[in-house]
Amino acid sequence: MSAKRAERLVNLVIALLGTRQYVTAAKIRETVPGYEPDDGTARADEAFKRMFERDKAELREMGVPLETGRTSVFDTEDGYRIARADYELPEITLTGEEAAAVGLALRLWESAQLAGAAQSALVKLRAAGVDVDPARAPVQPRLDSDEPAFEPCYAAARDRRVLQFDYRRPDEDAPARRHVQPWGVVAWHGRWYLVGLDLDRQAPRVFRLSRVVGTPRASGSENAFEPPADVDLAGLVAGAFGGRGEEQLVVVRARPGAAVGLRRWATPLGAGPDGDDRLQLRTTEPWRLADQLAAYGPDVLVESPAAVRAAVVERLTRLAAMGER
Repeated sequence: MSAKRAERLVNLVIALLGTRQYVTAAKIRETVPGYEPDDGTARADEAFKRMFERDKAELREMGVPLETGRTSVFDTEDGYRIARADYELPEITLTGEEAAAVGLALRLWESAQLAGAAQSALVKLRAAGVDVDPARAPVQPRLDSDEPAFEPCYAAARDRRVLQFDYRRPDEDAPARRHVQPWGVVAWHGRWYLVGLDLDRQAPRVFRLSRVVGTPRASGSENAFEPPADVDLAGLVAGAFGGRGEEQLVVVRARPGAAVGLRRWATPLGAGPDGDDRLQLRTTEPWRLADQLAAYGPDVLVESPAAVRAAVVERLTRLAAMGER
C-alpha cells in the first residue's frame, strides 16, 4: 500500500469515527484529504468513485465496521459511519518490551503530517453541518520531534522526492551540500536519522538530523525513485552510528509483581532493603536497554552503572516535558 493511500485511509477512519451521523460520499470527498477534487468533470467523478469504492473495500477487509445508512428520513442518499463500539479494542495489557515498542511507534505517529490533515477533515465536517462529537473524536496527535529538519525529511521520504541540505560532520569545519534520495526517517537511541542514497557518492548514507544545517529542500516530482525492497533502515543506522560493544551488567530494582517482561531474562539477586526485587541484566546495547527501562516508569529503578541510570533519567525527564506541552 502506498503512503498516500495509507494516509487517506487513516484520515477517512478518523473522520468517520468522530461523528454519530451518516456522512455522504459527497461530504467525504469535500472533507477528507486525498480524494479527487470535484472540478465538474466526469473524469474526476469517476476517479473519485473508483478510489472511494476501493477504500471502502479495504477498510472492511481490515475489519473496520463501516456502516451504511441514513441519518433521517429526509436524507436522499446513503451515508457512512464507523460503529465506534464495534471498532474499539478491549483492555490491553502490555509487557515492558511491548510498551516500549508502542511508545516508539507513537512518537512517529505523533510526528507524522497526517495528524493535521485528519483534524482538518473534522473541522470541515463541522462546517458542513455534520454533528462531530469531540468526546468521540480521537485524540489530536501533535508534532513532538524537536528536530527542525524532521518534517521536510519525513515529507520528502513519504513523497519519494529528492532532498538537498547542508550537513555538518563532526570532523568538518563547514557544512557540505548533500543531494539524497530519502528512503526513510528512523528514531534510534533517542535521536532521529535520515537514511537514503547519497547521489553525489552513489552509496547509501545515514544522516543525523541534528547535524543538518538550515531547512532541507525537496525538488523534482513525486515518486521519482523507489527505495530498495530489502533495505533495513534501522540496521543501516546502527551500522553507521554505533554497534555492539562489550557486555555490561546492569542492576535494577523492580517493584514486586511489576516488570514481568524484564524478569523473563533477568537474573534475580534477591530482595533489596526497601522490599523491591533486585535484578541483574546483561546487555551489549546499554542505550537501547535504557529505552526499555524508561518504559516501566516508577516501577523500575537503575542501581548501576551510573551511565545507564543517567540515560533512563534523561529519557523520563524528556517524556515528562513533552507531556506538559
